[in-house]
Amino acid sequence: MQDPCINLRAFKRDICQGCRRNMAKTKGWKKLGKRVRPTALAEADMRLLSFATIGRRKG
Repeated sequence: MQDPCINLRAFKRDICQGCRRNMAKTKGWKKLGKRVRPTALAEADMRLLSFATIGRRKG
């Protein structure tokens, strides 16, 4: 499984604005086991959906 980094590396509140992984996951990607990587990507996807939803709220 390839690293999902898109070389943006702009962090806000410990979350990369490009791939939505936290700083620990971005730094430790190569050390993560094959079974853990899909979980890390799923967490990043959930954060992406969360940020997209928050951005659409009116108020």
